[in-house]
Amino acid sequence: MNSVENSSDPPIFRYQHFTGRNWQSADYLACIEVVRTVLAEYGLSWQPESTDRDILDVRGYYQARGGCLWVIEDRGQVIGTGGYCPDSRGNQAVEVRKMYLLRQARGRGLGSFLLGRLEAHAHVQGYREAWIETDSILTGAVQLYESKGYHLIDGAKSRPCCNRVYRKLLIPGDTPLREATRL
Repeated sequence: MNSVENSSDPPIFRYQHFTGRNWQSADYLACIEVVRTVLAEYGLSWQPESTDRDILDVRGYYQARGGCLWVIEDRGQVIGTGGYCPDSRGNQAVEVRKMYLLRQARGRGLGSFLLGRLEAHAHVQGYREAWIETDSILTGAVQLYESKGYHLIDGAKSRPCCNRVYRKLLIPGDTPLREATRL
């Protein structure tokens, strides 16, 4: 049995009462629901034929390409997702994808913690920069990325549903990376 599918895999992280772990096939519908719920909350549409098709093929889009998708749980209930996959835009780059938290999980520092863990994990895997695409209507996400050192790249090509592209160098000793790897 593949370790990704083994429900006895240890958690990747614990933060407050939240737990992060590798995506498993049993998470398929719950992860889709998280993404759809958050998009609808902001008046954005679910696009399974384009932008959101990665959540429909986690093995092919993330795992087979050297990335990861993590599931965030609150007492056994899936309340968020976050991951990354290799990206051709930069030098040894990843794109942070599917950073979604249900409303009840926001405002507790979990998004910041999750982003730091994803950056640290990518850096340990040999990646040296991270890219993020988002929409300006997701004001909390925009504020988070900018506060964590992501720089808006004017004129960068993005998916049709996104109007902002950010980039950050993953530097050893950077405070978010150091804090995320302490656990």
